[in-house]
Amino acid sequence: MAGELTAPPVLSTPDTLLLSEGLPEDTRNPVEVLSDEQLTTRYEINRTINEIRQRKWKRVALQFPDQMLPHSARVYQLLARGLRERGASQENTREGPLSPEAEVAALSIDDDKPVRLTILGDTSYGSCCVDEVAAEHVDADAVVHYGRACLSPTARLPVMHIFTTIDLDYEAVVMAFRDSFPDIDTKVVLTADVPYAAHVQPVTAMLERLGYSNVFAASIVHDPSSSIPNRTVPKSVIEDPSSLLQWSLFHISEPPTSLLLTLTSRMASVRVYPTDTSSTSASTSAALETSTRLLLRRRYAIVTSLATVPVWGILINTLSVKNYMDILSHIQRKIAAAGKKSYLFVVGKLNPAKLANFSEIGGWIVIGCWESSLVDSKEFYRPIITPFELELALQTDESRLWTGEWRADFQSVLETATKQAEQTRTAETEAGELNGAAEHDAELDMDSESESEPPEFDLRTGRYVSRTRPMQSPRTGRGTTQQLISGVTATQSDALTRRGRGDMVAVNGTASPGAEYLAQKRTWRGLGSDFEVRYEKDAEEEGSVVEEGRTGVARGYTVGESVRM
Repeated sequence: MAGELTAPPVLSTPDTLLLSEGLPEDTRNPVEVLSDEQLTTRYEINRTINEIRQRKWKRVALQFPDQMLPHSARVYQLLARGLRERGASQENTREGPLSPEAEVAALSIDDDKPVRLTILGDTSYGSCCVDEVAAEHVDADAVVHYGRACLSPTARLPVMHIFTTIDLDYEAVVMAFRDSFPDIDTKVVLTADVPYAAHVQPVTAMLERLGYSNVFAASIVHDPSSSIPNRTVPKSVIEDPSSLLQWSLFHISEPPTSLLLTLTSRMASVRVYPTDTSSTSASTSAALETSTRLLLRRRYAIVTSLATVPVWGILINTLSVKNYMDILSHIQRKIAAAGKKSYLFVVGKLNPAKLANFSEIGGWIVIGCWESSLVDSKEFYRPIITPFELELALQTDESRLWTGEWRADFQSVLETATKQAEQTRTAETEAGELNGAAEHDAELDMDSESESEPPEFDLRTGRYVSRTRPMQSPRTGRGTTQQLISGVTATQSDALTRRGRGDMVAVNGTASPGAEYLAQKRTWRGLGSDFEVRYEKDAEEEGSVVEEGRTGVARGYTVGESVRM
């Protein structure tokens, strides 16, 4: 009989597919088979062992990206064996093979506690960032990060980066470079993604032998706010950052989109040598510039569409990048100064379903590393922007100016805010009492203007937006915030204040757009909200009676004392 089963179906995942199950089809690449010598070279086993012994780390976390997890166990074994042999050679301990348990127990430094190695698999955020959260769960003293990295400075733990250098065809790269820059006098910055960074100097030497005298080999530095993020720049650019426009960029391997957006407006042209295809020709500057310009226009369209958003959500997408608390405080102050409300969320890896639970949020700001902060929000319910883009969104239509520049690292936003604060303090000091009088007049003007806010329109729909600044309430006297918002006197113990139509809801005396959205627009507000409850001025309706539900398993539910099959 056609279609009849000849064997029982497979109901569990085979062991060979455990690491690839659930991944998209295009990411299920076959595992690369490497010998012990190749693993030792690619994962820099000897350098890692020397670093561990030199710094006397006792607990070390090994962080692997998903595609390198198949090699993690063998890397662990090589490190364990290497540490044991180094310790044995120095302490003249007995030789011979040990069991895996004894091998781990023998990992010691200077007769101290044994060295404990822990493999970190699934990262809390992006694989390019150091997962200090998971490392602290195992009380790690340091983290060894494998693979490509955003090189964002960490806040708590020391980090050792192993870029896992990948082989490169130098002749093909030189040929693509000569096709891209036939003029040997062109100023070019040669750089590469971190797995290919070790090849930059040899390629530069080959180009210099061919007559290229203005090629600068950029080396890796841990500075995302640099003119070229995480790369050194020519001496002339250090003295005059605007002179970077005289240089072109040749990048080996596909750079992250955030890097392309950052460098498009800073450099004369950008050429990319692809490493994941069979093509050996660099991508043309015109094609890259066109695609990048289109993406910049889309980002600017997103910024302008969020100009009238009254409620913002701040996504903490990192707990390890240095100064992330400083940028959080800065963002909260900027949103509050604009008369808008913000809510804070700490999330792991972003997905549309997770953020769609908060429909009252009109726009999201993500605080993360300079690579993961750029999120393509086409599939998300609300747009997601960066702290730099928030600065533009909170400006008025008259003051907002788009120059085509885009920044990825939030450290530059903090530096700009610091400079502006210093300039403001200097101006206030010079102005003296006159400035104080002007501020008083401006405050009076603001009070008068807040009574009737100027109308604002959504540029996308052309419609009037009734409440774009929910936190700017009318100031009619010296009463408390609770009295000004609700119009009645209430004690601080009243957690939630209910008012008539058109008024804001207050929580502990502060206007809460989230609570207002919950009361007016959410169709389901928790258990029991399916029954419409209508409140009257002097009466309250009692809730429904709680009844015992079904218990047990599917083969025989129990309802109270009876049993139903």
